[in-house]
Amino acid sequence: MDYVRLGTTGLKVSRLCLGTMTYGTPNWRPWVLDEAASRPFIKHALELGINFFDTADMYSRGVSEEVVGRALKDFARREEVVIATKVFYPVTDHPNGKGLSRKHIMAAIDGSLKRLGTDYVDLYQIHRYDEHTSIEVTLEALHDVVKSGKAIHIGASSMYAWQFAQMLYTQRARGWTPFVSMQNHYNLVYREEEREMIPLCRDEGIGLIPWSPLARGFLAGNRRRGQKDATLRERHDGYGHSLYYADADYDVADRVVQVAKQKGVLPIQVALAWVANQPGVVSPIISATKIEQLDQLIEGLSITLTDDERQSLEAPYVPHKVLGNEP
Repeated sequence: MDYVRLGTTGLKVSRLCLGTMTYGTPNWRPWVLDEAASRPFIKHALELGINFFDTADMYSRGVSEEVVGRALKDFARREEVVIATKVFYPVTDHPNGKGLSRKHIMAAIDGSLKRLGTDYVDLYQIHRYDEHTSIEVTLEALHDVVKSGKAIHIGASSMYAWQFAQMLYTQRARGWTPFVSMQNHYNLVYREEEREMIPLCRDEGIGLIPWSPLARGFLAGNRRRGQKDATLRERHDGYGHSLYYADADYDVADRVVQVAKQKGVLPIQVALAWVANQPGVVSPIISATKIEQLDQLIEGLSITLTDDERQSLEAPYVPHKVLGNEP
């Protein structure tokens, strides 16, 4: 496993980040693994050299953080792992239980630390942009979270580039803790981030840690046009259905399968090799529901795509409307 710097922080993270939305309780989503089934994945990820783990307070309504926290405590030393979590969506139902108000951020970080069983997180991220709260309120609260020692760095997730630029400028003008990472929606099926967000992040030294680098499994080579039943998750993933499944998306997926066959590798390995080597990308966030998938994805990092193969993979893409920024 190779380790790379997250943005300009000096913090070294593995070239793959294990996303843990899949680990928690099936009471939240039917495709989520319970704690007993989840722990082997976290343990094996550590064995493979992954030191970067991403969760969110809203995953399984807090249970994902509990599962991840207990597993990392049992299988690793705290100083050896990089823990990231996120704030925005509700964990409990009350008027101030969501968004990026100061009240919610201060309560949410304490809740996350308690569930994770740690005194601090390495990366605290805003899960979405909150149009109902002034950015000054949000950014000062995040600055105070860092200064209190509850987080080392802060990051952001899906939003428009102009919104992120406005936040970065405000942090700089006020002398507040800056964002160091952007967790954005980016894969071979959805490349709109190449127009504005990625150039902004590269110019600002912001590390890219894309979510859904395999398009929620759409690039696994088992999707059939007109059907949404290849996996348990696909059958129940209404949000994923809103992101992909256009005819052009299937054309891209078919091209991934074609290139994979020519190289004698798996489609997920080709799709991962493409996104992992895009300019500015630090550590794509992957997940797995079968242990062998982790090994396959690690192997995918060593695959080299030729210029012709990259052009072939990119050729079927057509512009999309912006997807993934919705709160």
